[in-house]
Amino acid sequence: MESDFGWSNIQQDWKNRLQKMWETSSFQQLHTFLQTAYDEERVYPREEDVFRAFQMTPYQDVKVVILGQDPYHGPHQAQGLSFSVSDQVRIPPSLRNIFRELHDDLGCTIPKAGDLTEWAKQGVLLLNTVLTVEEGRANSHRHKGWELFTDGVMKELNAREKPIVFLLWGKPAEAKRTLLDESRHVCLCAPHPSPLSARRGFFGSRPFSKANAQLRKWGYGEVNWSLEEQGL
Repeated sequence: MESDFGWSNIQQDWKNRLQKMWETSSFQQLHTFLQTAYDEERVYPREEDVFRAFQMTPYQDVKVVILGQDPYHGPHQAQGLSFSVSDQVRIPPSLRNIFRELHDDLGCTIPKAGDLTEWAKQGVLLLNTVLTVEEGRANSHRHKGWELFTDGVMKELNAREKPIVFLLWGKPAEAKRTLLDESRHVCLCAPHPSPLSARRGFFGSRPFSKANAQLRKWGYGEVNWSLEEQGL
């Protein structure tokens, strides 16, 4: 039986805007590739979690977009939200660096677990430029069609009347900047939080306080970035 990779469970306002992409030949080619990949290889996240970001955060509720590269490629890590892992999973190095910057930026207690679902519930779209990956092979699903899809997502977000703060982390994410109208939206770019690049400018970038300052300026409610205060 063919999988829709959780597409049927995405928020209706996303479905209304993205359905035309689902029906394109390029997306159908990606869908065929994914069917084969999941049948023949170990691929992350789980099939039903591929579109989880669009299940958790409705289009109209998006305040902030955190855009990364591609999912974690280790067992049990990726869960369909960029940088997030379930509570039972050891916090990966990139997420440890995000939590370090969160502490340095806002003084938040460094969380003991890595589930970012509470951010998603507050209007933070946790997205990658590529939404699947083969086990142990970072970037293995690059140039398979995901970039066209996430380009389309960014264009839909750009078209929204209510402005958005985009946190673009790493070169693949920053490449999407050209799709955004910065006279309306705000883009805050930084190197990827990976240990390979975090010291090149991710540390000290203060994305969380800057995002909240912009949200206040627009009259939005701030994001409560502190996961420990939410009982996690």
